[in-house]
Amino acid sequence: MTAVGTKDKSVGWFQPELEDVNPQARSVLETYCNIPSAEVVPHVLRIRDKAWEVFPYPCIGQFRFLDMPLGGFDEYPEIVQRLKSGNDKYLDLGCCFGQDIRRLVADGVPSEALIGSDLQQGFLDLGFDLFKDKERLHSKFIAADVFESQSKLTPLEGNIDVIHASSFFHLFGYEGQKKIARRVIQLLRPKKDSLLVGRQVGNVKAHGEESSASGSGNMFLQNVESWQQMWKEIGEETGTEWEVKARLEDWPLVGNKVSWHTEGTKRIFFSVRRL
Repeated sequence: MTAVGTKDKSVGWFQPELEDVNPQARSVLETYCNIPSAEVVPHVLRIRDKAWEVFPYPCIGQFRFLDMPLGGFDEYPEIVQRLKSGNDKYLDLGCCFGQDIRRLVADGVPSEALIGSDLQQGFLDLGFDLFKDKERLHSKFIAADVFESQSKLTPLEGNIDVIHASSFFHLFGYEGQKKIARRVIQLLRPKKDSLLVGRQVGNVKAHGEESSASGSGNMFLQNVESWQQMWKEIGEETGTEWEVKARLEDWPLVGNKVSWHTEGTKRIFFSVRRL
C-alpha cells in the first residue's frame, strides 16, 4: 500500500475495464439520473478516469465509489425515516462524489437535509457530472479539511444528527483517527441517538502501515477490539458515552485478487451511537 498516491495505472488497485455496475448503482444511474442502460458503463468509465487524475485512491481505481455502502447498514431504514421527518440533518464525511447522498434522495429523502464534505473539490464537481443533477439537487457540498479547527464545517458544529464516513478514517494513523472522532463529536448534536456509521479497510490484527495516501504518511487498520477501545478512550476524554458496534468481513475480490492488500486485510463495518 506504500505506492498509494501514484497515478500509474499499472498498480494493483487500478481496474482498467468495467464489465457492469452493481444493481443498486445501476438503479440509481438509470432511474434517478435517467442514463440509458447501454450508456451506464461507458459513462462511469469516463468519470472514473477523470477522478483518477484528481487523486488516485484505490476506491477510484476499483470503482468502489459505486458501492453506495450506506444502504447496506442495519441502521439504514432508521436513517431514512429520521431524515424524512424533516428534523434531522445528515453529513457525509469524505463523500467523494456524494454517491450515498444520491442514494438517499432516490429513496425519498429531501435533498435539503443532506450535506457532503470532501477534501477534494474535484470529486464534488465530478459528482454532478456522474449523476447529472447539478440543476436539481439541493444538497450542500463543502470542500474542507476535517482537521482544520476553523473551516466551512465549523457552522455545522452541534447541528448534525447522522454522520456517514466510509473509506475515510483508515487514511490516517491512530492519533489522526482519534482527532477525526473528536471532530465527529463536535459536529453531532449533543443528544441521545446521534449516530456515526461507516466502513473502511481493517485487519484481523490492528496495526499501522506506511502510506502516501495521507499527509501523516501512515494509516492505522482497525479491528473490532481496537475500534471499540478507541471510542472508549474518546468517550473518557470528552465526557461522552457511545454504543459501539463493529464487525469484520472478507474483502470482495476484484479480478480474482486484491493484490495491494496485506495479510489479514478485511473490511470493518461500524456504528457509533450516543447514549
